Amino acid sequence: MKLNVKKLFKRKNFGLVIFILIIGLSQVMAQDEKPQYKSFVPTPTLSEISYGNHEMQTMDFWKAKSDSPTPLVFVIHGGGFREGEKEWVHRFVDVKQLLDAKISVVSINYRLMKHIKVTNSIPAVKVSIYDAARALQFVRSKAKEWNIDKKRIGGAGGSAGGTACLWLAYHDDLANPKSNDPVARESTRLYCSAIICPQTSIDPKQMKEWVPNNTYGAHLFNRNSFEQFLAARDTIMPWINEYSPYALLSLDDPQTYMYFRTPPDVGQEQKDPPHSSNFGVKLEEHCKEYGVKCEIQYPGATGTIHENTTEYLISTLNGF
Repeated sequence: MKLNVKKLFKRKNFGLVIFILIIGLSQVMAQDEKPQYKSFVPTPTLSEISYGNHEMQTMDFWKAKSDSPTPLVFVIHGGGFREGEKEWVHRFVDVKQLLDAKISVVSINYRLMKHIKVTNSIPAVKVSIYDAARALQFVRSKAKEWNIDKKRIGGAGGSAGGTACLWLAYHDDLANPKSNDPVARESTRLYCSAIICPQTSIDPKQMKEWVPNNTYGAHLFNRNSFEQFLAARDTIMPWINEYSPYALLSLDDPQTYMYFRTPPDVGQEQKDPPHSSNFGVKLEEHCKEYGVKCEIQYPGATGTIHENTTEYLISTLNGF
């Protein structure tokens, strides 16, 4: 059907014109939002599994065919802890390729900022991250039933999900061996992590130094603007040190792989500040200081072995 543009721009058709323009713009934006992998994902073996009492505390599980316990990839979706869903799994890993390599997969939902009642006693980010930790413990508690090798669990995700993976990788183990709750006795540590465009620091001072036009992060610590976040930094440093991956890194931490879509330029403004590879190269430097293995991929990167997160996870979890 051909459109008569002159007729459309008559006053009585102005609303229709706006509608058409919005539809066209949304289609362009959708084309620009290119996921890391193809959208095809096999049907989960189990879906909507509850690991807690809240409606958002659910996961999907894909079981790899194997006679012996398999590694597992634990996927945490991105979305700034404000949006997202476990069905975004294809943005971070190729599920079919992992299953073909005899690696099982879990993708989780968790409570987002809109589900969290903000108080002065805890930062909002704690709720989302501790949901991820509990989900990981729940998965380990199912190791025998799901035929999983609980020692070989790799984290995957992007943006905020990547930050959560790094937190699990670098934070001290939350396992409580004396707990009456069998799930709480399980480890919250990862064997490795393979993540896309993570915020490796959520310290406002570091973020501003690395990416001058960054405005992300205030909501994680109960602040309404980045200016408030920066002004409150000294007061909330205990929170920042507890939840910023960069601050948590230590000698015994597991290896990390990071994938970014643009090359780094530390200290310069970025087109997509929260997902800048500046975050990646600064963490890579920090890992070298501690002797922690770290691989980073971005356009023009040298010395990178793996092209993407799935290749890295297969190679690392399968031990070759």
